[in-house]
Amino acid sequence: MNPLRLLRMARWARRPPSEARVRLVLGVILLCLIVFGYEWLFGWPEWLTPNSVPRGRIGR
Repeated sequence: MNPLRLLRMARWARRPPSEARVRLVLGVILLCLIVFGYEWLFGWPEWLTPNSVPRGRIGR
């Protein structure tokens, strides 16, 4: 294990993140799960799919 990781874990053990930061991280994870679930249930919208471009060419 990298020694810098050990120092970071020790710092987190001494000063854990605030409750607001934990809520923020959990909120972002929840939002990602909601978006994933919506996409899984209803599929990806056609209007968000990019047009196909032939390989090696830049479309203009």
